[in-house]
Amino acid sequence: MSTRFVNVDRQTPMFLPCDLRDWLPAEHIVHFILDAVEQLPLHHFHVNARGTGSEQYPPAMMLALLIYSYATGRFGSRTIEAATFSDVAVRFICANQHPDHASICAFRTANEPAFVAAFTQVLHLAHQLRLTQLGSVSVDGSKLAANASKHAAVSYQRAGEMIAQLELEVQELITHAKQADAQETKIPGLDIPAELRRREQRVAALQRARQVIEARARELAAAQQPEYEAKLAAREAQRAAGKKPRGKEPVPPSPVPAPKDQYNFTDPESRIMKAGNGQHFEQAYNVQAAVDGAMLIVGARVSDAPNDKQELPASVAAISPVVQAEVKNVLVDNGFYSAAAVAAVEENPDGTPSGVTVYAAVEKSSHHKTMADLLPQPAPPAPGPDASAKDHMAHRLKTAVGQALYRLRKQTVEPVFGIIKEVMGFRRFLLRGRAKVSLEWTLVCLSYNLKRLFTLKYQAATG
Repeated sequence: MSTRFVNVDRQTPMFLPCDLRDWLPAEHIVHFILDAVEQLPLHHFHVNARGTGSEQYPPAMMLALLIYSYATGRFGSRTIEAATFSDVAVRFICANQHPDHASICAFRTANEPAFVAAFTQVLHLAHQLRLTQLGSVSVDGSKLAANASKHAAVSYQRAGEMIAQLELEVQELITHAKQADAQETKIPGLDIPAELRRREQRVAALQRARQVIEARARELAAAQQPEYEAKLAAREAQRAAGKKPRGKEPVPPSPVPAPKDQYNFTDPESRIMKAGNGQHFEQAYNVQAAVDGAMLIVGARVSDAPNDKQELPASVAAISPVVQAEVKNVLVDNGFYSAAAVAAVEENPDGTPSGVTVYAAVEKSSHHKTMADLLPQPAPPAPGPDASAKDHMAHRLKTAVGQALYRLRKQTVEPVFGIIKEVMGFRRFLLRGRAKVSLEWTLVCLSYNLKRLFTLKYQAATG
C-alpha cells in the first residue's frame, strides 16, 4: 500500500470569502480581549470629532490590536502592521483592515489617559469576576532598557573635561582664522567656520548636560534631606536619654554631582543603572509594580532612580483606587527599606496610622532550609526598648505571621516580571522620555493583566 499525504494545493483560489471566526478556536484569547475592550471606557481616546480628513480607525479596534500585540510579544509599530497581514487573530481584530505603522504609533503616543482609564477598568472587571486576591500586595522594581545606548552618555566630570578641550580648540581655530586673513590664504581641507560652529554646538550641548546633572543632584539631596534629619533627631534623642548611638554619624546629602553622574544625549531622562545581578550596567528605567495574590498588577509606575531605596511611598500611592482601600499589608525586599519610607506608608500626613503594615526583609537569609528551620520555632523575643526601627522590622519578619505573609512575595511579584520579560518578551522600551515610557509601561501592564485574567478565567472554567 503506497504512502498517502494530505493534498496541499496552493494554486486553487477560495471562491467564497472565509469567516475568520472559523479559523480561531472558541477559547482563543483574542475573543476574551475583544469582549473586555467592549466594556472599557473609550471616551478618553483622542479622535478627530470634526470628521475632516481621512477616515479614522475605531479606538476600540486599535486598543484591542495593541493589547493583543503586546500580550503576544509584538511591540514595534512596523511589526504590528506586518501582523495584520500574516496573523489570523490580528486580521480578525482588524476585520481585514491594515492600519499602517504611522497610525499605530500615533494612536499609542496620543492616548495615555485612555490607557490609564482602561487599566483601572480592567481591575474593576477583575473585581467583579472575584479574581483579585487583595489584603497583601507585593511591590518590586526591575530595570528595563531604555531606547538609548549607554555609549551615547557622558559623565559630569568627562563633560567638563570635554568643554575645556573644545574651548582650547576654538581658540586654536580662531588663531588659524586670523593668520589666514592676514596672509589672505586658505588652509587646504579646513573649513574654519564649519569647525567653529560644530564645536560651539557641542560645547552648548555639554553645558546643558552638566546643568541637568547639577539639577538632578540638588533634587536628590532635597529628597534625602528629611531622612537625614530624622536620623539626626533619633541620635540626639538617644544622647538625651544618656545612651550612645550605634554606628557612624549620618552624612548630610550633598547637592554637588558625583564625577560619574551620567547624562544620555539620546534619552536624557533615562539613567545608567546596575542590571541583572549587578554585574553589568544598562541605560535603563526603573519600572515599579504592585501585585496582588492573584498575580494581577494593581499599581504601576516608572522611576528614574537607580535603586529602590526612595521608591516605596510613591509605588504604594500608585496602587489603583479600585483596590487601595483593601490593601492591609505591603511586602517588599531589602532594597526598599528605610525607616522614613516605612513611616511614610504606615502613617498618614497627620500622624495617624494608615492601616497599612509594611513587611520588609532587612536581613539576608539562606535559601537552604536546615532541619531546625523545618521544625516549629518558638516566637522570637520582642525587641528591647533600645531597639531601632530596623530591629523592629526584623522582628516583624521573624514572627509566624510575618513569615507566612512574606512567602507570598516570591510567589507573586517576581513571577510577574518574569512573565513580562520572558513570556511576553518585553525587555526594552520603544519610546523615549519618562512620560512616554510611563505610557508604554501602562500599556504593558494592561496587556499583562488581560492575559492573566484570561488564564484565571480559563482555570476557573476548567476546574
